[in-house]
Formats: sequence, structure tokens, C-alpha cells
Amino acid sequence: MLPENLTAVVARNESWTGESATEPYEAGWAKEAIVFVRALKEPEGALPKARVQISPDGIRWCDEGSEFDLPAAKDTVVFQRLSHFGNFLRIAATLPEGSEITLLVTFHLKA
Repeated sequence: MLPENLTAVVARNESWTGESATEPYEAGWAKEAIVFVRALKEPEGALPKARVQISPDGIRWCDEGSEFDLPAAKDTVVFQRLSHFGNFLRIAATLPEGSEITLLVTFHLKA
């Protein structure tokens, strides 16, 4: 039997400044996920780590504990592997004043 796989685009050509996050995605059916983040333009300023957030309802969010570097240059791709993430999933970051990144974020989920 083939495993069920799904790719979800949760942020496309979005410019992040200040408090930013992807759209929430309901992924409770999946056993594992990989998040890919690609910079679509050259980032500006100092970039913080992105953090994985989970939620029971897609409204109230908790930091899951996983953090990873945002891509430091145009067309650079970074990723984070995840498991045990509950039902709703998103990626968030708090960028300092003067910093900006335009990105593409995809979740790759496997049952």
C-alpha cells in the first residue's frame, strides 16, 4: 500500500515584516511533515529563527519548540522535519524593525 502524501502551499510570495505567520493548515491526519521555506527575493536586515507553532483549533497557538533559520539569500531553501504536531500547524517569525523576507512556504505531509 502506498502512503498518503500531500503538499500544501501555505505562503506564496508573501513579504514578512514584524510579527508574521503562515496560514494555518489542518494536518492532524499526517504522521510526519517537512516544512520547506524558500526566499523569493534577497532578504533585508537581520533575520530571526522561524518557529513551528501548533494549535488544537487553528485560532490559539503554542510554540512547538522547533526553530530553524530563515533562508539568508534569494532562492535559498531551508527545511524543518516535524512529528507529533497535533491538528493545526503553522510557521511564525518575529522580524526586527527594518528586516523583511519574501518567501514561499510549503508543508509536505505523509500519513
